[in-house]
Amino acid sequence: MTTQDTVQSPSLRSQRLNQITHEPHTRLDALVKAHAPFESRASFARFVVAQYLFQSELVSLYNDAQLNAIVPDLCARCRAEAAKADLADLDTDVPAPVAGAVNNPGKPQALGWLFVSEGSKLGAAFLIKRAVGLGLSETFGARHLGEPAGGRAQGWKSFVKTLDGLSLSAEEEAELDKGAIDAFNRFTVLLEQAYATTPEIA
Repeated sequence: MTTQDTVQSPSLRSQRLNQITHEPHTRLDALVKAHAPFESRASFARFVVAQYLFQSELVSLYNDAQLNAIVPDLCARCRAEAAKADLADLDTDVPAPVAGAVNNPGKPQALGWLFVSEGSKLGAAFLIKRAVGLGLSETFGARHLGEPAGGRAQGWKSFVKTLDGLSLSAEEEAELDKGAIDAFNRFTVLLEQAYATTPEIA
C-alpha cells in the first residue's frame, strides 16, 4: 500500500474494526464494571468462568491450519488452558459449554473473532493489576491475564500488521466485521451467564 492509498483510505482495517466495535465494546466494559469482578475472589472466579468459556470456544480457530498459515504463532496465543488452570486455582469447576458458540466460521469471520480475543490482551494489562489486589498473579488464579511471550504490545502489533496487510474482497470485509461484532456480543452473553449462576466449588 502506498502513502497515497493510505491517505485516501478512511482508516486501516484494524482501525475500522475498532470503530465498528466501539459500541459493543463500551457496553461490555460497563457490564464488567457492574459485576465488580475485583470485589472478591468469588466474583473474580465468575469472571474467569466467562473468560474460559469464550477462550474454549475459540480453540479450534487458534489451532486452524489455514489461520496459522496467516498468523504463524497463532496456536501459541490461545489462553483456554491458562483460564482452565485459573479455575483450578480458584477452586471453581470447569463450566459446561453454553449453546450458541461460533461454529466453523469462514476465514474472514474467524479473523474478526481473533481480533477481539487478541485485542483483549491489551486490556488484561490493567486487569491483572487489579487481580494482584486479590492475591492473584500470572502464576496463580490470573494466568490468562498474564503477559504473552514477547510482550503485549509486540504481539498485538504483529497480529494487526498481518491483519491490515491481507487482501480481502468487500464480501470478506463484511464477514470480518461481523466476526468482530459477534465476538463482543458473545462474550457479553457468556459474562451474563457466568454471573447469573454461582460457580460450583470443586
